[in-house]
Amino acid sequence: MTLKARLLKVLSVVATGSVFAAVVIFLAYTFIDSPKERMLKRELSQMKMQYKLMDGRMDQHEAVIADLADRDDNIYRVIFEAEPVPSAIRKAGFGGADRYAKLGGYKSSDLLVDMTKRLDIIHGQLVVQSQSFDEVFELAKNKTQMLACIPAIQPVANKDLKRLSSYYGYRTDPIYKVRKFHPGIDFSAPTGTEIYATGDGVVTKVSRSRRGYGNRLIIDHGFGYETMYAHIHEFKVKKGAKVKRGQLIATVGNTGKSTAPHLHYEVRKDEKRVNPIYYFFNDLTPEEYSKVLELSTLPTQSLD
Repeated sequence: MTLKARLLKVLSVVATGSVFAAVVIFLAYTFIDSPKERMLKRELSQMKMQYKLMDGRMDQHEAVIADLADRDDNIYRVIFEAEPVPSAIRKAGFGGADRYAKLGGYKSSDLLVDMTKRLDIIHGQLVVQSQSFDEVFELAKNKTQMLACIPAIQPVANKDLKRLSSYYGYRTDPIYKVRKFHPGIDFSAPTGTEIYATGDGVVTKVSRSRRGYGNRLIIDHGFGYETMYAHIHEFKVKKGAKVKRGQLIATVGNTGKSTAPHLHYEVRKDEKRVNPIYYFFNDLTPEEYSKVLELSTLPTQSLD
């Protein structure tokens, strides 16, 4: 056999071996995992399982936070006369796509970004809840003072309930004879009848006028409460005076736009006029309170 033939035979064997080896290697890398790949797959499987566990725990944390927020708004803050925390504040997120840009570029980027966003939201909600509890704690420390300041009695002695002549709501105007909103309660009483502060506070206004509500007095009770006493005959306190619930502050008159001697009385909470009847809990029995609520729905004519 010539040298050339031998060389071709060797090259043929080598080529065949190389092709076979390439096929074996291809099949091995395609269908058979290397020890390192098997280890990486085990780690990936473990990470996916841990992600599912973390996802479930985050669901639990979110449910707990939602329950805390619900109790805070509808129990704790109600007890202390505080407004609920706005939903927009409780659920405020984190803006800006750049915040999570460093998590991009991986196959699992979506999972990482989603998990990070949820963690950020939970953290923000916990901060808001913590601040709310701090506020409720301060309100709890001031509960005794707040109870003394709430306008909880009637401004005119009224044990027989006969002096309530006009209630909060739409009533007939005594002069124009049309239905108008009456933002307070009228207590019919003779001129000179004593008027009492309905809660602790500071007198912020003492004014005289021949129009509208006539001579009137305003008390700031704090905690968002104000009361107004109108058509007064004689003032018994001055602006800036600190008063206590039940203290004599003025007498009933017939000043301003008034058709008979009476006291026009208003309660304001957070600068909004509210129905004073809801605050008569210190003066009335449950039966009397029910009677007043029933009478307040009947059509009447205001005295101012």
